Amino acid sequence: MSKYILAIDEGTTGVTLLLFDATGRVVRKAYSEFKQHYPRPGWVEHDPEEIWRVTKRLVGEVLADEKPSSISGIGITNQRETTVLWDAETRRPFHNAIVWQCRRTADRCRELKQKGHEALVRAKTGLVLDAYFSGTKVQWLLENVSGARAAADKGKARFGTIDTWLVERLSGGKLHVTDPTNASRTLLFDIHTRQWDDELLSLFSVPRSVLPQVRNSAEVLGMTDPDVFGAEVPICGIAGDQQAALFGQGCVRPGELKNTYGTGCFALLNAGQKKVESQHGLLTTLGCDAQGKPVYCLEGSVFIAGAAVQWLRDALGVIANAAESESRARAVENNAGVYFVPAFVGLGAPYWDQDARGAIVGLTRGTGRDHIVRAALESIAYQTRDLVDALRADLGPDTPIESLKVDGGAVANDFLMQFQSDVLGVPVVRPRNVETTATGAAYLAGLACGFWKSQEEVAKFQEVDRVFSPRLDVAGRERLYAGWKQAVARVRTGN
Repeated sequence: MSKYILAIDEGTTGVTLLLFDATGRVVRKAYSEFKQHYPRPGWVEHDPEEIWRVTKRLVGEVLADEKPSSISGIGITNQRETTVLWDAETRRPFHNAIVWQCRRTADRCRELKQKGHEALVRAKTGLVLDAYFSGTKVQWLLENVSGARAAADKGKARFGTIDTWLVERLSGGKLHVTDPTNASRTLLFDIHTRQWDDELLSLFSVPRSVLPQVRNSAEVLGMTDPDVFGAEVPICGIAGDQQAALFGQGCVRPGELKNTYGTGCFALLNAGQKKVESQHGLLTTLGCDAQGKPVYCLEGSVFIAGAAVQWLRDALGVIANAAESESRARAVENNAGVYFVPAFVGLGAPYWDQDARGAIVGLTRGTGRDHIVRAALESIAYQTRDLVDALRADLGPDTPIESLKVDGGAVANDFLMQFQSDVLGVPVVRPRNVETTATGAAYLAGLACGFWKSQEEVAKFQEVDRVFSPRLDVAGRERLYAGWKQAVARVRTGN
């Protein structure tokens, strides 16, 4: 009898595999990082073959002494927008994957804006013209990689985000699919008709033949190749990481909000069946309802959050590991006027300034290492405040934001979570299981294959670890945030 759901969580810096039992408990976990490639300033790549090798190795680790028949189904969640183009016959990539953080197509986006195309793109996709998204990435691959365009013109090339790439490999090339949450991040998908759009395909010079089929996020898509697990296992769920986290947090009703703290920061609000067009720099995208079918969401994306702490560790060596950042931040009474704006790859929502660059401002002779570490953590909370303020402005006073559900690796940092509550002025709710991205993928897969019967059943698995309540008064909160806004203004283009 099948005992588990397997979740594959393919993130920006590593792959995590988790086994969930029928009570929603994680019974086994395996994780491995993979290499980041920076061929030029502002360019970020991954090796898709390495991602697959790491994933396949972790399958062996997490299953260990389990038989393939113990797995009821597989759910996949992934870094979104990261773009892979591969040969349909050999299944070999034409080039490294272009990562969502990569800015190589910023000039192309600028050109399209100058030609007046952003209104069309915004109306159909809910997105803005930014190098963040997949459309200009796949166009770059087709136009700059030898043999890619010719193969595509012959119908012998395949495009996909990382979910599509993993399903391709898991299925032995039999499945070329994605789901609405990932498709809605490509600049090629009309979120009203929920179809690939010919006008957008023409704008980005992407042939329809390279596109995957769009299936529901919770659906039995097909079976794995027997060589992967030793037997066929159903692939039952796909969702982009942020939408998976929203589902994993149980935010399946309109008005519910979560923020994920990972490499970047991503706030998503379930807006229900009605498309809400942001007037304050947010995106409209697709998420999942209680059955795993598409609903509209408002999203704010911060490009650099936890990655700022990684930078302190790897590039500057001022901390030995991410956990040390908490004790360093607590070692000083306040930020001493130091603000860290981590615009390493531009600024995301609500600014959308792809030419902004990072800065640490307010340095004096009294500034020490601990102030800079504290400022890095505080920057994550300030950027989230930017997103929540934009959401508040879009929703209006009739839909107040009363709390923030949080997840992701950085939420283990109690200093950050308390400061987040302080700077927002609302409670921050941390779940007992912070692996909500993988949990969302597991829930989608489990509901699709009948492992769990309903959203109400899986909702019972969700437990709160801690609620952080605001301690700062309004004046203190606004004074600190005003300093952040001034620091951001210094790095904005033209300032």
